[in-house]
Amino acid sequence: MWAVVALLLLLLPLLLARLRRRTALPLEPAGRAVLITGCDSGFGHLLALRLYRLGFTVFAGCLCPSGEGARRLQREAAVGPGHLQVLRLDVTRDRDVLAAKELVLSHLPERGFWGLVNNAGISTFGETGWLSMEKYEKFADVNLLGSIRTTLAFLPLLRKYKGRIVFMSSIIAYFALGNGIYSMTKAAIEKFCDALRLEMKKFGVQVCIVQPGNYARSTQIQPPVSAEEIWNELSEEEKAVYNKEYVQERAKFFNSILSEGSPNGSEVVDAMVDALMSPAPKARYMVAKLKEKALVFVCTLFPTVVMDSVLSYALSN
Repeated sequence: MWAVVALLLLLLPLLLARLRRRTALPLEPAGRAVLITGCDSGFGHLLALRLYRLGFTVFAGCLCPSGEGARRLQREAAVGPGHLQVLRLDVTRDRDVLAAKELVLSHLPERGFWGLVNNAGISTFGETGWLSMEKYEKFADVNLLGSIRTTLAFLPLLRKYKGRIVFMSSIIAYFALGNGIYSMTKAAIEKFCDALRLEMKKFGVQVCIVQPGNYARSTQIQPPVSAEEIWNELSEEEKAVYNKEYVQERAKFFNSILSEGSPNGSEVVDAMVDALMSPAPKARYMVAKLKEKALVFVCTLFPTVVMDSVLSYALSN
């Protein structure tokens, strides 16, 4: 009896959220501003165009505002119901983030600042000892501290307008297959979001995490790796442990994973749009293939020894 009551209490928030999603009026994009980081390519580029076409005022942060990605974004957003402005935004630089905030403040539409999408990120391949400390610092600065830096700058605006914050994570937050450095930063950003989501509830600010599966072919975040380049960059100590054939096998394995990535990035953008526009957004949106979701299930619910066995088998095949 008490077990049934406890189960119903656990399910009640989920049922209420679904009811709200079905009955609440849709969000009106016109007059609402959204800032997106990492719009040079990939999900950020696609999302900027989607929100612009829906009628949002979009501030598209680009690492290279004069690059081909930014220029293409401006061409594609030449005519439409919204407003799109490209700005330079390197999330590792305090002055870029502060300049972006000043620009947003000086061009706020009538309904204010609605959303921040922390999308900028980088990826690479390599076993733990193959990567330099400089690379660890760079990845932490872009993927983790960059999102935190941008979030802290825009929190006052988000609290004022009761807006949304969307973070780009990955199913790689749950496990690592040759890209532990990327997995590390995504796992860290998940924990940051968990704390932030609870803290922002009292202000009416909702925090969402999007967890894509393998979309390497869509985003090009990770180009194919070169075994020769990896070998040449290894220290003499690492070369004494790993022979060249092993590096070639690992590179081939990782490249095969990249080639299996989905080319349809719009699936992930759909989730990002829902996180920004739904009356009752989800805390997490996992956009992945069934086998990827099954692997996450194993990693989260089974003992570590089971997870290690599954991943070791995958790496050996």
